Amino acid sequence: MRVEQIGDATLYLGDCLEILPTLGKVDACVTDPPYGSGLAMDYAKRFKAKAGRWWRNTDRSDQVIHDDIVGDDTPFDPSPILRLGVPTILWGGNWYAARLPDSGGWIVWDKRGGKRDVTGAAWPMSEAELAWSNVGKGVRVIRHTWFGLIRDSERGEHYHPTQKPVVVMTQCIEYFKNAITILDPYMGSGTTGVACSNLGRKFIGIEIEPKYFDIACRRIADAYKQRRLFDDPNPQPKQGELI
Repeated sequence: MRVEQIGDATLYLGDCLEILPTLGKVDACVTDPPYGSGLAMDYAKRFKAKAGRWWRNTDRSDQVIHDDIVGDDTPFDPSPILRLGVPTILWGGNWYAARLPDSGGWIVWDKRGGKRDVTGAAWPMSEAELAWSNVGKGVRVIRHTWFGLIRDSERGEHYHPTQKPVVVMTQCIEYFKNAITILDPYMGSGTTGVACSNLGRKFIGIEIEPKYFDIACRRIADAYKQRRLFDDPNPQPKQGELI
């Protein structure tokens, strides 16, 4: 196991099922676990012409084809997270709803952002994603376009095949008004940690894949650098920079 401390973020490289019992108290959990959609990814790789150009492009993470997600080829068991007994948001809940408690507090992420295709052509991938929550009784909707290369934000930043926008994870965290420490046991490329940095929340992230762990460390460190620059009312000019 490897541990990195970046600002108020504590990042673990390892298996969350082994690390979770060793953690102290957290206030909330926001995560996008591997929920058994591996067959869909395999289909996309076999039929690349229909998989979306972004999947094959070299991106800022220097990857041409994204690696498979560890654990995405088996059904997901949410019980270790539910046993934490904290306010929780679990993305992909529709894939394992039978293993979740009943709840009216679902979140719908509209990936088309409410936009309509004037040609009438159907989008080849999901137009929305669903998250289960044990907080609240109403269904909430987040509208943020994110479809391959068509994005409202973070264009060209394709770090992870199931990456969420920082905007979406930020809104999730903001649902927990009083939560100071946020846990993401399936951290991926660190989007939840970036959102926590931006919001001034403490973060605990766990990732099993070394490559994505390193990407998460870099992204979260960059977020803290940007935050310090923003918070400093009188940033010192760099050498050679005009005052």
